[in-house]
Amino acid sequence: MGSGPRERRAGTASRRLRETHMTTTQAQDLIFALNRLVDLPARSGGALDADSIAAILTECETLCAEVLAPNAQKADHEGARLENGKVRCAEPYHAAYQAWRDGGWQSLPAPEEHGGQGLPFVLWCAIVEMVSAADMAFGLCPVLTAGAIEAIEKHATHAQKDAWLPHLTSGEWTGTMCLTEPQSGSDLSTIRTRAEPLGEGLYALHGQKIFITYGDQDLTENSLHLVLARLPGAPEGSRGISLFAARRVKPDGTMNGVRCGGLERKMGIHASPTCVMLFEGAEAELVGEPHRGLPAMFAMMNNARVSVGIQGVGQGAKALALAEAYAQMREQGGQPIARHPDVARMLAEMRSITLAMRLLAMEAAAGDATRLALLTPIVKAWSTDRGVEVASLGVQVHGGMGFVEDAGAAQVLRDARIAPIYEGTNGIQALDLVHRKLRADQGAAMLALLASAQGAHPLLDAALVPFTEATRALLTATPDEAAAGASAYLEAAGWVLGGWMLARAAALEAGYAPLCEFYLRRLLPRAGAALAQLKETEALLALMAA
Repeated sequence: MGSGPRERRAGTASRRLRETHMTTTQAQDLIFALNRLVDLPARSGGALDADSIAAILTECETLCAEVLAPNAQKADHEGARLENGKVRCAEPYHAAYQAWRDGGWQSLPAPEEHGGQGLPFVLWCAIVEMVSAADMAFGLCPVLTAGAIEAIEKHATHAQKDAWLPHLTSGEWTGTMCLTEPQSGSDLSTIRTRAEPLGEGLYALHGQKIFITYGDQDLTENSLHLVLARLPGAPEGSRGISLFAARRVKPDGTMNGVRCGGLERKMGIHASPTCVMLFEGAEAELVGEPHRGLPAMFAMMNNARVSVGIQGVGQGAKALALAEAYAQMREQGGQPIARHPDVARMLAEMRSITLAMRLLAMEAAAGDATRLALLTPIVKAWSTDRGVEVASLGVQVHGGMGFVEDAGAAQVLRDARIAPIYEGTNGIQALDLVHRKLRADQGAAMLALLASAQGAHPLLDAALVPFTEATRALLTATPDEAAAGASAYLEAAGWVLGGWMLARAAALEAGYAPLCEFYLRRLLPRAGAALAQLKETEALLALMAA
């Protein structure tokens, strides 16, 4: 991936960055983030140099610009459909998926011993952002396959890895995550799907799963479904859930007992098939230990949560690109509307928020396990909320044309709206942050992170003081008080840490300084508003008690 002229073009990214100032491209920002902000060449121990990173991202930019983005609207209009019990994907996706496979993109973060390239997770996250911006509905498929690869790598037996991972890594198979049931959404303890022993290490799965992304598709001959189910005599609740893997096509070439029972009609991501999956005695293998399915599945879920946060970044990037192009082209009052102060304000908000989201996601993905765990709920929730906000601003910049599907801005908003909901709603992410991540070490990781942010910019330092105080106060709050203030705390965290990212970027590259100043002066005060809400949790609790 990446050679010849493309490598030479990528090598000039830093010079172009200085020339273009605030109008950097998505790829330029990502190259800057990986090579300079998180210093991936040093983190990789020299395995990746700056030119190689730039070449990979430039090659992905070409794939997105030439293959994915041009057909995204067509795929959205066509959608996925169920014909004679088989899901048919949008016509453009067949060539797109083949290009994805031919480029070896699925193998990028996968383990080398099973055909992968073993490249860093943060590089994969940069690819996820670019693909999501080009076509979010398409990008969901490889994201879930990557999550399945990680779960299998961590929890499957050697024989299972040898049997499954080469197919997933090459893109020959896709992977799915089958958790949700009609009565069991955020509370997985009520799962009813059962696994009956068949002998010789096989089980028969019986049950129904809903909201299964790419649960069925015609892009590959086979899929591997990772399914949560209960063994006979399993304990009640979440402690009785096990993880199983079921192929769509069994090793002997016959179809397994799993099928799509229906497709959801959705607000957005129309080309991504969201399936009702019926397991009717499907043969499956146990993955990991009995009754330890949730910890095993969390490997896939945490991967997906980071990726969903990055989908928010991607939709912000797509909305920004459309809005900036339209604002330069559309003239009113004798000049492009981009020159009108209120439109300029909206564009500046879109660009600065998107960059803050992007850099925070890369910081999280490049960090150690503690840093990644702490930042995952913030990246997932704050970035997806902001992705919706930026997409809505994009519609507003277009005016009436933004409400018309042909302009493309409406699709971005429709697609972006799912991201705050799936892979754990943003409210659940906030609870995870205040109940689990902060209290796991009595706030040590967060307080250390905030201490490292001090000194980056005077305006940021001023915001860090009340946020640090709020962090300490949450550690002594009652569970109800913490829950009532969780979303406000997470939002404040996003604004503060996003400001830290921009301050660091501006210190490294002067071209980012104007955008950093705009964000710190105009948008960082939103952190203070969120902290003011955090102090008034009793107002919410009083309503609940009434």
